[in-house]
Amino acid sequence: MDPIALLPFIVIIGAMFLMTRSAKKKQRQAMQMRDQMQPGTGIRTIGGMYAVVKEIREDSVLVEIEPGTHALFAKNAIGAVLSDEEFDRITNGPEGEEFDVDTVVPDDASSLTQEEDTSSEAKLDLAKKDADASDAAEDKDGEEPAAGSDEAKAAAEESDTVQAKDGKRDEDADSK
Repeated sequence: MDPIALLPFIVIIGAMFLMTRSAKKKQRQAMQMRDQMQPGTGIRTIGGMYAVVKEIREDSVLVEIEPGTHALFAKNAIGAVLSDEEFDRITNGPEGEEFDVDTVVPDDASSLTQEEDTSSEAKLDLAKKDADASDAAEDKDGEEPAAGSDEAKAAAEESDTVQAKDGKRDEDADSK
């Protein structure tokens, strides 16, 4: 067999070896990082939650999210073990300012909106309108306007525009 014909296969196998080696190295580093955890250490989960380690078990970690609030996470869910300075900076905010945790979140969005005017004038007209220009040209009493009025001219122009658009659509459909 020709050695040049084997060259692509050798390159592919070499690339696969390097990729798996890199992945194993990252897994080993993550395992070492998780082994560094001790009770009292600040962590960040893979979901972005910051907490303090309270207890380390075989495959899980008990963390305190807030004083009195505990949660149990799998060891694999720990994204980073943070230094004390970094954890304090993140959880206490810049220059030691505490986050406002007294914010009340409502159960529904109705309390977030201000009272609006609910009169009939403020409501939208969602009724379906006819495309027929003669219906649009009728005034409130149901009578058609005089032939020379501005409303009649506007209605006639609208009718011509609608018919032109419909004709153009028909021509486009026929040409395809």
